[in-house]
Amino acid sequence: MKTTMRRKNQALTEEECIAILQNGTSGVLATAGEDGDYPYAVPLSYVYWNSRLYFHCAGEGHKLEAIARNPRVSFCVVDQDQVVPDKYTTYFRSVIVFGKARILTEAEGKRIALEKLAERFSPEYPKGRKAEIDKLFNVVTMVEIQIEAMTGKEAKELRKIR
Repeated sequence: MKTTMRRKNQALTEEECIAILQNGTSGVLATAGEDGDYPYAVPLSYVYWNSRLYFHCAGEGHKLEAIARNPRVSFCVVDQDQVVPDKYTTYFRSVIVFGKARILTEAEGKRIALEKLAERFSPEYPKGRKAEIDKLFNVVTMVEIQIEAMTGKEAKELRKIR
């Protein structure tokens, strides 16, 4: 896994990367393809908590099959993407995480992760969150990504502003 950046002057600090992960609501999960076939990348909602990423999905499907074959994944969050036509550039800021994904099978860990995800997206509705989690707990699958490395990068124009 290559995590060193060629343009080090555009690299974000670990703290800046974490802030992007904490503030983001969606990203793209990338998994290895079947038999060296095409990679598989899918956008999804997530929560960053306890130095890990969590997302939910159905109990079966391409994403879970890919993780079962190879738990090594990457996850990309785009924090900013502003096209600047007159400058022929884009002002961007993003983070890529590399890590290992696993399905949460223990009830307590799964419930905590679901609560954190629901809290992230519905902070004003604690009773509704609990009811929804209780209703769907046995059919929803929670996946955890343990972060092994991450890189962040931003446009040099944004660096100059800060």
